[in-house]
Amino acid sequence: MVSASPGGTFHFGFKKSVKGALPSIREEGFQSILQRQDAIFLGDIAKKELYLTFDNGYENGYTAGILDVLKQKKTPAIFFVTGHYIKDQPDLVKRMASEGHLIGNHSWSHPDMSAISSEQINTELGRVKQGIADLTGEQEMNYLRPPRGIFSERVLAASREQGYISVFWSVAYKDWDTKAQKGWRHAYDSVMSQLHPGAVILLHTVSHDNAQALGKIIDDARVQGYTFKRLDEMAVKNY
Repeated sequence: MVSASPGGTFHFGFKKSVKGALPSIREEGFQSILQRQDAIFLGDIAKKELYLTFDNGYENGYTAGILDVLKQKKTPAIFFVTGHYIKDQPDLVKRMASEGHLIGNHSWSHPDMSAISSEQINTELGRVKQGIADLTGEQEMNYLRPPRGIFSERVLAASREQGYISVFWSVAYKDWDTKAQKGWRHAYDSVMSQLHPGAVILLHTVSHDNAQALGKIIDDARVQGYTFKRLDEMAVKNY
């Protein structure tokens, strides 16, 4: 959705995959921006590879179980964390790192980054990176998910100058509303119906449905011939 604000602010959206057809951002108005700024929307559409990404703004009691499933299924993921999460759940953050998952930047205070200065963006991202380094000893942080999916080319460029690749998604559903959970089957069907080669899957760890469905999603995606990869294994990007 394109806003009328100066500078071109966008709220990320896409045409979903249906029956194996590839998703699309051709009509969203920002395809060229993502390409210019080397952002991630899709991986290699010639390979049946999937990338699990989780947003962790706050803890709702399900992340430990999600980590248990990922460990049992030997499945990598990336968790995008906020400053609140770092302060509130240090043990879970350390577990993410120790079990081989990537940790991404979701900003310190979850602002609309298109509405703050580039200097403020640097501060938001820098505080998260330092917080993760202090907790885990990991000095490298390469991936960013813009809060609320709101961005502009300036936001992506400022983030890129700090060494970040902005990560969007090509599979998603309304899973973040904790008052609108509909059962594990709804989560399972919502994800599985959108699977496609190179998919970047967005899930929120606050969802009870996701936690319950994750193991079956992983198992059945593998039955279909898909392989789960870490985001830093993505060799080809598509738009």
